[in-house]
Amino acid sequence: MQHVEKTMENLRLCKCFECPSYTKACKSKNSSNLYDNISKIKEINHLEIMFCAFEKSDCIHENQGCLCLKCPVHKKYALNNEDYCLTTGGIL
Repeated sequence: MQHVEKTMENLRLCKCFECPSYTKACKSKNSSNLYDNISKIKEINHLEIMFCAFEKSDCIHENQGCLCLKCPVHKKYALNNEDYCLTTGGIL
């Protein structure tokens, strides 16, 4: 498994925000914080998106469907796991 780079290109490809597990409440809570931090994406340690590059979510606690295997970032880096939002490093 390769390390996923924290880049704007990868963020644009990311499907996390479309995932059924990313609840409306979680989106609402994090959308303003997300856009405030995009310009310094390489410098931040945690962001509530692109969980394969950062770490698990602070607000997603239940698998309600996973899009990892359909995500272009997942394919680009030949990742093997899924549910990166629930477990840092994902679940095999």
